[in-house]
Amino acid sequence: MKKALLVLVIACVATVLSAQVKLGLRIGMSTTQVNPNEIQAPGPGGSGFLNIDVEKLYFGIHGGAVIQARLGNFLLQPEFLFNSNRVDYQVKSQNGGITIADIRTEKYQYLDIPVLLGYRAKPFRFHAGPEAHIFINSSSELFDLSGYEQKFEQATYGWIAGLGLDVWNLMLDIRYEGNFSEFGSHITLNGQTFSFDNRPARILLSLGILFGKNRD
Repeated sequence: MKKALLVLVIACVATVLSAQVKLGLRIGMSTTQVNPNEIQAPGPGGSGFLNIDVEKLYFGIHGGAVIQARLGNFLLQPEFLFNSNRVDYQVKSQNGGITIADIRTEKYQYLDIPVLLGYRAKPFRFHAGPEAHIFINSSSELFDLSGYEQKFEQATYGWIAGLGLDVWNLMLDIRYEGNFSEFGSHITLNGQTFSFDNRPARILLSLGILFGKNRD
């Protein structure tokens, strides 16, 4: 995947030298699609139990820069998008025959870098390509749990495909994103790594604008 992204970056540079190039901005929201399994782990010292389940997935927000290089009806479009998400977990713990349930919140941010290849059939765009997710930061109330550790990978990868509508220099896009990493795989309890779902996906809706004279 890393080699594929490098090849596409080189292709971007080559295309930019001979194509119509525009810079732009994009902002939007996303919904995360998972079919989560409950995490079940022994309590501290092997006594009792600790269960963690996904309680609520919030709308994510994203925004950033777009570079669109166009040759005829074909386009190459890398993007650099700041992506922020929030999830609530339901945590149940038992010790001494008493079960306690509460809600813990986690927030995390990534830099998403999709590199899209597309075709324009005016006013529509069809595009797809690989995507890298660079971990930036996170905050989690799960750190209050005994034995909890957080191990986000610095970079994960996936793919993205979608349909766009162009009106003047405005871009309206709906996209589907798949990931090669597991949802929740950063969670470690008492030395054991867990995950909720190995098929996480997102649906993204965004609005963007390209700057410069439209030569269509």
